Amino acid sequence: MITEKDCLQFSDNDLVERAMSNPDYYACLVNRYTESLRHYILRLGSTISDSEDILQEVFLNVYLHLNDFDKKLKFSSWIYRIAHNQTIDLFRKNNVRPTIELNDLIPWQEMARDSCPGCVIDQEILKQKIKLILEKLNPKYREVIVLKYFEEKDYNEMSDILRKPMGTIATLVNRAKKQFTKLAKEQLLH
Repeated sequence: MITEKDCLQFSDNDLVERAMSNPDYYACLVNRYTESLRHYILRLGSTISDSEDILQEVFLNVYLHLNDFDKKLKFSSWIYRIAHNQTIDLFRKNNVRPTIELNDLIPWQEMARDSCPGCVIDQEILKQKIKLILEKLNPKYREVIVLKYFEEKDYNEMSDILRKPMGTIATLVNRAKKQFTKLAKEQLLH
């Protein structure tokens, strides 16, 4: 039986390699990524119940395609890409507009500081306004905001996850910040 301590001593790529011959090591990857992927899926706008279904699909797909994983890439980027695709597929299938949970807006202060330097407003009101702004953002901009501010991914990882060139990622981040700032100024005026 593999313990949590055993899991911690291996990198993601080592665990992938070991999981191909011993499925117990796959549990290490599941344990390592469950919470961060759940938060990512919720931040993209999934409901709590849908996020659990998506998470199960993600881990099933990852397990079924472990042999396809390119070990030259970061495992985290690969699994986030699968989570991203599963979430977007569910939105399309159900033809739903994503909603964002207020509790998942952890880096809201940093976002607010970037969009409105010098503004001073009540923290709870600020969180609610940021939630509204994120819901109004174009989904492609919401994705990059979530990856950059919430998941703290660098441009290289964002490029792997979204399968777009880094120059495009930089442009999307810039445009997302501009759209967020524009919406923030409108929200702060109301």
